[in-house]
Amino acid sequence: MADLGDVSPREARDAAGFIDLMRQLKERSGLTYRDLEERAARNGDVLARSTLADILRRTSLPRPDVLAAFVRACGDGSRAGTWLDARERIAAGDTAGAPVPGPAAVTPNPGPVAGPANSGPAAQSAPSAPSVLPASPGPITGAAAPAGTAAPAGTGAAVAARSRRSRWRVVTLAALFVVPPLAVGAGWFLSGDSGDPDTASRPPADGWVTIRPARTPGLCLTDGRDRDGAYASAVAVQLPCAQAPVPRTYLERAEGGLYRIQWHHPREGRGCLTVMSTGRVKGMLEPRNDCARATLFRLEPTAADRAEGFRLRPAGGSGCIGIADDDTSEGAEAIEERCTDAADQRFLVRTG
Repeated sequence: MADLGDVSPREARDAAGFIDLMRQLKERSGLTYRDLEERAARNGDVLARSTLADILRRTSLPRPDVLAAFVRACGDGSRAGTWLDARERIAAGDTAGAPVPGPAAVTPNPGPVAGPANSGPAAQSAPSAPSVLPASPGPITGAAAPAGTAAPAGTGAAVAARSRRSRWRVVTLAALFVVPPLAVGAGWFLSGDSGDPDTASRPPADGWVTIRPARTPGLCLTDGRDRDGAYASAVAVQLPCAQAPVPRTYLERAEGGLYRIQWHHPREGRGCLTVMSTGRVKGMLEPRNDCARATLFRLEPTAADRAEGFRLRPAGGSGCIGIADDDTSEGAEAIEERCTDAADQRFLVRTG
């Protein structure tokens, strides 16, 4: 296979030039349309060969989710962020060329993704409804759970509880893929590396992130099951980031300095984390389809991790998000508890 790095999306000045570079990337990959479709499926993406063939015959920009799936299938996933940045630059009408990122720039996680719809960033490039880089989840149920996540049989109470909640329902593939625009330049969302004394007061920018417990930064908040098996749907737990590429997390800025924490799954769509108020899993976080009623969070910089550490405080409440039982092990649940200065209530928010 030729060196894919020779094809630089930063060289594109317009949509036609961008599509030409996509054709060059395909040619250098040595893969057929069928090969690309199959490789995308193995990556957890959807990339129909007919769709791709049509895109490469036109001179208009592809949807971000399709572009991300294509780049990963070609074997250039480590530069997916660069391709997406270039696409957004051209879509915004900037033909002067993309800025070259500084040494702090990082490439977003090239894993499968899903994109927001409704209000916020998703609505800007949605096809018909709520991607792959990144639309809207509620609890994962049964077979719809992500690969590798076992869904225990729900008790009567759990099933009844689920019936009262919005589901992270399975939606058609056509409705899944909507991607919010990514910020140009893939650096830290946080400005803490500058050494600026005001860093701790700066909120993170909205965008694709990972949220990691500060003392176990190799773990990410992602979907799992409560360890007691008391709830048959997904809740937020800490798992190794490398083993949890989906759902992806999108931080959506809301009014009043608050944020929604969205999860995007290639099958389940988009869901916003909501603190559960009743039952045996009270205080745990569940992805809900109805993002308008989801919990809003205030991200408070912590002195101990002033560069990138935050405390997650549900708006309207007096608690903070921590890790159940102050546990550092894989699978421990995130839960609302009394605010303290304990390490389990500090989280790192990084581009993801």
